[in-house]
Amino acid sequence: MNRPNPDQRTWSSPGCWLLLLVVIAVGLTADLVSKQWAFHSVAGTPVVVSRHALVENPGFNPIPPHQSVVAIPGRLLNFHLVLNSGAVFGIGSEQRGFFIGFTLIAIIVAVYIFGWQTRRSSLMAHIGIGLVMAGALGNLWDRLMIGRVRDFLHMFPGRQLPFGLQWPGGGSEIFPWIFNIADMLLLLGMGILLIHLHLADRREQRQQASIKAAESES
Repeated sequence: MNRPNPDQRTWSSPGCWLLLLVVIAVGLTADLVSKQWAFHSVAGTPVVVSRHALVENPGFNPIPPHQSVVAIPGRLLNFHLVLNSGAVFGIGSEQRGFFIGFTLIAIIVAVYIFGWQTRRSSLMAHIGIGLVMAGALGNLWDRLMIGRVRDFLHMFPGRQLPFGLQWPGGGSEIFPWIFNIADMLLLLGMGILLIHLHLADRREQRQQASIKAAESES
């Protein structure tokens, strides 16, 4: 990505900051409201989550045994409650302090990149950064206020890997992880940022080719 000129940087544009805040607010609200609904409704009885109990006892699980709720038929998506002590899709369990610190640093870096490393016209980058920050804040809220991350989305439940294959950690489901809206926002935001970087590189290559062609003609 080309470093923008000082007068093109996003930090001095109120409109760009407003867009970032709107994306964060919408994404964060969708994540927290969906978690609240799921933990109130999916198990058939509201699940009361005690932060003190979860932090003091890693083995404590207030979620009662329950049947998954079919969200999209055809074994495409179910709702099933879990409390995740790791990161996206349960990676790195029981590392709560590390992930809180890492998330705070990542948010600071994201704000810096947004304000000082993007142009005012970089709408795709701004939306991508906003989605990443919304997802990070959603899971950070859970870690700080609850002690673990609330997950409830299970894609392709019961569908098995072909040829009897298994994942390295065990399990043969195609997608054994349970996740939440914040995880989706993180991955979507990173995907949008990768597309933005790819398009920016292509624009730079075209500009350089045009400059070389003009120089050769002169």
